[in-house]
Amino acid sequence: MANTGNLINLDTVGKSYGTTTLFNDLSTGVNTGDRIGIVGLNGTGKTTLLRLIAKTEEPDTGRITHRRDLRVGMLPQTIEYPTGATIADIVLGDAWLPTEHTAEHHWAGDAAIRNILDGLGMHNLGLDSPTDTMSGGERRRVALAALLTRPVDVLILDEPTNHLDITGINWLASWLTANARTLIAVTHDRWFLDAVCETTWEVTDQTINTYEGGYSAWILARAERDRQAAATEERRQNLVRKELAWLRRGAPARTSKPKFRINAADALIADVPEPRDTLTLARLAMTRLGKRGYELDNVTVEFNDRKIFDHVDWHAGPGDRIGLVGANGAGKSTLFRLLTGTQKPTDGTVDTGTTVKPAMLTQELHDLPGGLRLLEAIQEKGNRFTLGDREVTAGQLAEIFGFTDKHLWTHVRDLSGGQRRRLQLLRLLAEQPNTLLLDEPTNDLDIDTLQALEDLLDSWTGILIVASHDRYLLERVTDKTIALLGDGTIKELPGGVDQYLELAEAKLAADGGSPLATRTGTGVPSKHTVNREAQKELKRLERQLDKLTKKEAVLHQKLADAATDHQRLTELNGELNALVAEKEDIETRWLELADAEG
Repeated sequence: MANTGNLINLDTVGKSYGTTTLFNDLSTGVNTGDRIGIVGLNGTGKTTLLRLIAKTEEPDTGRITHRRDLRVGMLPQTIEYPTGATIADIVLGDAWLPTEHTAEHHWAGDAAIRNILDGLGMHNLGLDSPTDTMSGGERRRVALAALLTRPVDVLILDEPTNHLDITGINWLASWLTANARTLIAVTHDRWFLDAVCETTWEVTDQTINTYEGGYSAWILARAERDRQAAATEERRQNLVRKELAWLRRGAPARTSKPKFRINAADALIADVPEPRDTLTLARLAMTRLGKRGYELDNVTVEFNDRKIFDHVDWHAGPGDRIGLVGANGAGKSTLFRLLTGTQKPTDGTVDTGTTVKPAMLTQELHDLPGGLRLLEAIQEKGNRFTLGDREVTAGQLAEIFGFTDKHLWTHVRDLSGGQRRRLQLLRLLAEQPNTLLLDEPTNDLDIDTLQALEDLLDSWTGILIVASHDRYLLERVTDKTIALLGDGTIKELPGGVDQYLELAEAKLAADGGSPLATRTGTGVPSKHTVNREAQKELKRLERQLDKLTKKEAVLHQKLADAATDHQRLTELNGELNALVAEKEDIETRWLELADAEG
């Protein structure tokens, strides 16, 4: 949409909390029709930026101006409702939002309200349902529904996909795309960023960097920026080496060096940039996994006469990378409990291979020892750990997982949500499992940490089962998708998440709900529709190429070691030629698929 007017201006804005400066001399603006996604590391000020834009918080310096009569609606992370309020009070009345937001919104009518509640996964709730007994996720969905029914000029959303399942996220993306309004959203959901946002703001170094496009465009631009920075740093290093060599060419001559040359060298050394915050998640030593994984044979699980699983047969073996999808309450947590042995089936058997050593990443953080300091929490799992081909201490492992020295003696309860999530993952991997069961692993993680997690999972050779509402993660790290549709079955979906959305939509229509097209006016834009099978094949080929590249490096080393052994050289050359030919074939296939996808 073309911009037709300026709505919000930030002019040389500064904001600090104590000794921490979040923004300094920040100037930017929001125009009509902008759809802005905000990304950045945890703690850089994304939520503060939203509050500043909404004018619910004042800057320390500078000023923020709104167009006259601008209507702004904001979804905060924390929702508080008056005691005794119902859905009708929040969505139709003024029990939560100020009066000026509600004066015109009854145009929607009950049918439109119901469609929005259905889309956000609340079709089983009536408008008279009390909010006091609702979960945090349900309360957020009610607040989001209240915002979507109001004709605001600017919609500001802080983590709007939290507590939504994949169908809810898909519906929200479709609704926002179909409705012409100005949007500003902080989210770690990368699929949502690509589907909805046309501009990306990266919060970093007390300011924002602006990029055209969604997540994919931002990643490409950031990679190019890093490449240019690396080239600049390489040139700087070369100049430093030349200057230092010149200055140190003989002690007697050093005192006679021209002053300007010494000053030039000092300036180069002083210009060394501060290292950007980085996070590396490395794979710890893994317990050997045999040929058998999990086998569910005729399994039934019942709760209060409701069959969560009904005579289910299913298995997961070594090397399987499985994405698990389903509506909230469909049985994902039940399946994990069956696999970890913390729940027994009502009928049937769950057979676990004797060498399977699972590690379960739960949604909750209550398994962390809040009273311990971070270093002590790591030392609970051991003092030394095997990392690749070397041993590291607990402190060194903390550093590898992105914790600084100041964090080591911080109480676990005082860490941020993202830091505690990272510690949870560290303690999990320190147990050297060969099977990872991950229940919503992306909760509380910023995008940089998500990328590091995916890098770790790329090299995971054991069993991997991931339950997540993060569509990007599922399509990035898994090869198979299974769905729990609430009918007691486990269904494998060759078509991945797209097929699941089709099945969920059909089920909703069969249950009397309105179809997606009716509720949103459109489906997800066709440009975001992907060929799932081609993507899976691309990822499989990439893993093969990675393995072959490593084998090639080993063969080159063997060739160097066998330089005087003619017979051994001939054998190794034959192996290398065959490997290179295989690698070229795979690269050709990869290029063909990549071109077709593009």
